[in-house]
Amino acid sequence: MPAVTVENPLTLPRVVAPADAAPRPVLAVTTAPQGGTFDHQDSNGGGGTITNGDTQWMTAGSGLLHIEAPPESLVVSGGLFHGLQLWVNLPASDKMMAPRYQDIRGGQVQLLTSPDGGALLRVIAGELDGHQGPGITHTPITMIHATLRPGAEITLPWREDFNGLAYVMAGRGTVGAEHRPVHLGQTAVFGKGASLTVRADEKQDSHTPDLEVVLLGGRPIREPMAHYGPFVMNTQAELRQAFEDFQAGRLGTVPAVHGMGE
Repeated sequence: MPAVTVENPLTLPRVVAPADAAPRPVLAVTTAPQGGTFDHQDSNGGGGTITNGDTQWMTAGSGLLHIEAPPESLVVSGGLFHGLQLWVNLPASDKMMAPRYQDIRGGQVQLLTSPDGGALLRVIAGELDGHQGPGITHTPITMIHATLRPGAEITLPWREDFNGLAYVMAGRGTVGAEHRPVHLGQTAVFGKGASLTVRADEKQDSHTPDLEVVLLGGRPIREPMAHYGPFVMNTQAELRQAFEDFQAGRLGTVPAVHGMGE
């Protein structure tokens, strides 16, 4: 699954939480709904093909139209792909900022490992133990794609003012110091503390040899929120304005590229 990898992880910087860092308990484990290489286009001019290990980071701001779809070649040939779309709310002060698009190729992410080299950590956005990822955000967040070999365990430092989530993309393992079981398609919600623990089971399925997990966290905004469909604002009045902007065509149009947006 992961395209971004190294032959010997022990050549990478190693990360581990301090021994006295309070471990975060697991509050809940839930199973996520499931619908991916994608083609992306938007009305702000951003776009391209998202392939193995890539990230495309879009800030909607004052509003734009966008479309993601599997490329025609994949539709014709068939096959399995796995994609994640993460929505991060903007604070009220930034809601109407100009839209922005970041194209983060797999080779740009910050690569780290655990002390024994049993895990590969890809910092996509935010920072981990002083190591910065390429994704630019408007409120502090951290997003990491971690691959753990069978039996490997990571205990990572985690900002105490952040919340914490772990989503399993493949394989099976446990989360938290209490070793709560998790598997493909499940999300673990962590409580308060200064470190996150994830462990891969000794035995994995033959088609998914490693545990693949996305670790997410951010500083809560704690502002009023009004949302409907794809629009997320702070008040009902702002929500009505967003619909009016959309219906009046003020969000622009998606350019027709390779048949998309037509």
